[in-house]
Amino acid sequence: MKTMRAAVCVRAGGPEVLEIHERPVPAIRDGWSLVRVKGAGLNRSELRTRQGHSPDVAFPRVLGIECAGTIAASTDPRLPEGTTVAAMMGEMGRAFDGGYAEYALLPNRLLMPVTTTLPWEVLAALPETYLTAHGALDALGIGPHSTGRLLIRGGTSSVGLAAAAIATGHGLDVATTTRSPAKAAALTGHVLIDDGGPLTGLAQLWPDGPDWVLDLVGARTAVESLRLVRRGGMVCVAGSLSGWIVPDFEPIAKIPSGTRLTAFHSDNLKGSTELLRRIVGEVEAGAYRPHVDRVFPLDDIVAAHRYMEEDRATGKLVVVP
Repeated sequence: MKTMRAAVCVRAGGPEVLEIHERPVPAIRDGWSLVRVKGAGLNRSELRTRQGHSPDVAFPRVLGIECAGTIAASTDPRLPEGTTVAAMMGEMGRAFDGGYAEYALLPNRLLMPVTTTLPWEVLAALPETYLTAHGALDALGIGPHSTGRLLIRGGTSSVGLAAAAIATGHGLDVATTTRSPAKAAALTGHVLIDDGGPLTGLAQLWPDGPDWVLDLVGARTAVESLRLVRRGGMVCVAGSLSGWIVPDFEPIAKIPSGTRLTAFHSDNLKGSTELLRRIVGEVEAGAYRPHVDRVFPLDDIVAAHRYMEEDRATGKLVVVP
């Protein structure tokens, strides 16, 4: 029996609950194909699942909501062995084992074939990050011909950096926030320090407020973002850097009249394969420059989660088998 190495979350807890185990390589079944994982992006949702904040997830579980690699065995004629693919979401690493392993058995519907010469760690950094950034901007109604002012909260997150690159490419006036002055140099455009108080400089920068706020911090800042955006503007909550739940949220009291609140979740993406191919093309052409902060070997998954939990990254973390 062929075996593989996998980082298994054996129970809810700190980074140390991620253990490297030898497991049988999964056998393919109807509607599912086997991917030889070459890289998996790390995401804070995996951190929260590991901590026990995803009640529907049963342990032990191989986490990882995205990965990139090659088809090792296929049940889909459009995905012959050796095809380069990426995959994300669709309950990866939650209802079934995900990308923190040398092999992953995944539903064919999640597999996005791409042709690229990008290094594996770069390709693995793209799916969740850039597809989420595109989807969130779409939810705000922002496209190539948009004009106006965009505030991105959580600017040094991988999605924040991607959204800033896309929006700047559209020609928008972009401001981003970070809690860490040491990370400000990684940001472009207007940079605001979010120390938990009022965003110093925002009123001077845009007296009427931004037209849109992309809030990747989430629970801690969502209500304030509704106050910051111009009257009639829109806030999109598309991240959970500070948690998932806004306590005591009263919509009539907290949403200014005429201001719009929306949300985006990457499970809502449609046409992901073609969009990912366009993103890969933009990266290959140099239009987008993915921020890969650090690449960890699978054996160092505990250190990788600790690094993520301590908010040390500026951009994306990737684990490679």
